[in-house]
Amino acid sequence: MLGLFPWSALGQNLTNPSPDTTRAVALPEATVTGYGQQLPLRRTAAAVGVIDASIFARFPQNALTQAVNTLPGVRLEERATASYRLSVRGSTLRSPFGVRNVKVYYQGIPFTDASGSTALNLLDPAQLGRLEVLKGPAASVYGAGTGGAVLLQNYRPVPGQASASMAFTAGSYGLRRTSVVADVATATGYLRAQYARQTLDGYRQQSALRRDVLALDGEFQPTANQTLALHGLYSDINYQLPGGLTRSQYEANPRQARPGTATSPGTVAQRAYYASRTLLLGGTHEVRFTPRLSTHTTLYGTGSVIRTPYLVDFERNTRLEGGGRTALRYRTSLASRTLRLQAGAEAQTGFTSGRSYQNVGGNPGALRYDDEIRATTGFLFAQADYELPAGFLLTAGASYNRLRYRIARLSDANRRPQDYELARDFRPEVSPRVALLKELTPQVSVYGSVSTGFSPPTTEEIRPSDGSLNRDLQAERGTNYEVGARGTLWQERLRFDIAAYNFRLRQTITTYTTDQGTSLFRNAGGTRQRGLEAALSGWLWRPEAVTPVSTTNIPVVGAGLRAWASYSYNHYRFADYQSGGQDYSGNRLTGTAPHTLTAGLDFSEHLGFYLNPTVNHQARLPLNDANTEYAAGYWTFGSRAGWRRTFGSGLVVDLFSGVENVLDRQYSLGNDLNAFGGRYFQPAPGRNWYSGAQVRWAW
Repeated sequence: MLGLFPWSALGQNLTNPSPDTTRAVALPEATVTGYGQQLPLRRTAAAVGVIDASIFARFPQNALTQAVNTLPGVRLEERATASYRLSVRGSTLRSPFGVRNVKVYYQGIPFTDASGSTALNLLDPAQLGRLEVLKGPAASVYGAGTGGAVLLQNYRPVPGQASASMAFTAGSYGLRRTSVVADVATATGYLRAQYARQTLDGYRQQSALRRDVLALDGEFQPTANQTLALHGLYSDINYQLPGGLTRSQYEANPRQARPGTATSPGTVAQRAYYASRTLLLGGTHEVRFTPRLSTHTTLYGTGSVIRTPYLVDFERNTRLEGGGRTALRYRTSLASRTLRLQAGAEAQTGFTSGRSYQNVGGNPGALRYDDEIRATTGFLFAQADYELPAGFLLTAGASYNRLRYRIARLSDANRRPQDYELARDFRPEVSPRVALLKELTPQVSVYGSVSTGFSPPTTEEIRPSDGSLNRDLQAERGTNYEVGARGTLWQERLRFDIAAYNFRLRQTITTYTTDQGTSLFRNAGGTRQRGLEAALSGWLWRPEAVTPVSTTNIPVVGAGLRAWASYSYNHYRFADYQSGGQDYSGNRLTGTAPHTLTAGLDFSEHLGFYLNPTVNHQARLPLNDANTEYAAGYWTFGSRAGWRRTFGSGLVVDLFSGVENVLDRQYSLGNDLNAFGGRYFQPAPGRNWYSGAQVRWAW
């Protein structure tokens, strides 16, 4: 949304504050990094959403959901506290937990593991300074996938400054957050360290959270034509799992955890939770041989120890993974027109030792099975951008993808020799993309694109927690047709971004839940996914734009009032789907709302007071493939207000308070789809507040 919703100082974060909040300046257009060519958003022939530091700062920093959900076509949900699942132009069918079918990169490092899953909950929301989403199967430079790609970047310090900051937040349901940041930057590099700790008692029974995150980032230039960046991330997280409720339980008491029955204990008795410790180390090296030719190489390694007691089993997993990515970029001319070329490769390999025990009140009991899992994935990619006459820009790219799984069952309590080994090699797949953009005016452009993608199942889908091995699950494959327009009108007072698409997906993977809460997966034939996305923002009032008095990497906006809104219409249907003797063809796609809307106001004035009210709406959505059960639609309201002031030349103080779900609406966020026994509902928190302070000293 940067460039579309540039409200930077209206919700500015103290990590990079402006010393002058009394003046306004026209904001520069966002530069999109996702396709490797550093093109302005207006000249990017794809649906791209960008969230900058100011948008993260206008929401509570205990979760990512509200900031991410300001992007049309993107939905981030929480089944339990910090248990994220993300959908980009799709349903949450494949994501009963975790993030799948979306490729995520952190500081340029592959954050999605070799098997296709992403643990987004490892990150602290306050560490992120930018999030860029490439929607749909348009990210050919990122390999396999039908859901697009997400690029995450931490805050980057202001060159020529050293600073230290501290923040504390307290709120409802036992929320406590503390963060400490220290950084220093020059014109040629920077160092930054950030530590954050968050605890929460939780809205529901069995929903407490503790998370500690340490992020270290550094960059320097060993020579004039080289840049070396090093990144480290350590995350220690533990959150409880309350479980799904039936409709009657949800209506009677949404704060309860899943209760036990005569034959099965509940989540409280079984002490269900997720705990992990993860260390990620990575580095990137850029070499600029000439102004036209450069290379960019990334290497990384990561390790995790995970403990998860579910209702029946207790999983103990240890993961090791490594990989790298390299890209060669070259700029030349063809027929006196600029031609930008890039090509490269990415490879990842991972090993998991996974053991499942009987869960005895939150402690491991007898061994159920012991597996060793190896996943290897890689792809080659190439892309060309050619500047044509009359303001046209042609983009063509493709990736060639390979994926291999090896699952060896070392022991099995049930002694099933036929399950002792499973090998899956998904046939090579080429995913091309072609797009054409036309600049109608220097402020407005239109584009059209055709792209394909394929998304193989993850190891969690092939090997669910009940011990079965799904030998028949096939990869999804789809083709997307899209048109869009974006730009500014009326002297940049109004910004707009509109896209319409028609996506046909084959071998769609859906999920269903057993009586023990285990999520299993199956292919559902095909789906038709047609959609419309629109984002608008405009000044209702602002003073005359002037030049800011100081330089900062966040644009300066002073007193003003801006309105913004993002809307998505999803006409998603099963095309050809039979299961269990039932024909679901033509039914609405499970877990997808036909309408979503997020809108708000951003106000600030010269004394430092600011106000950021927000409204969210989601229409009712089907909870099962048969479309016989629905989750009700809802509207929620929230707001953040505060006072931010600069004292002297370097001390900035921000005092803030906020409230979410003002009307105490009862709704379910992150529903369990096709759940056994009708346990669909994961209640979201009721009315809740937070208050805090942040102090930053720069010199």
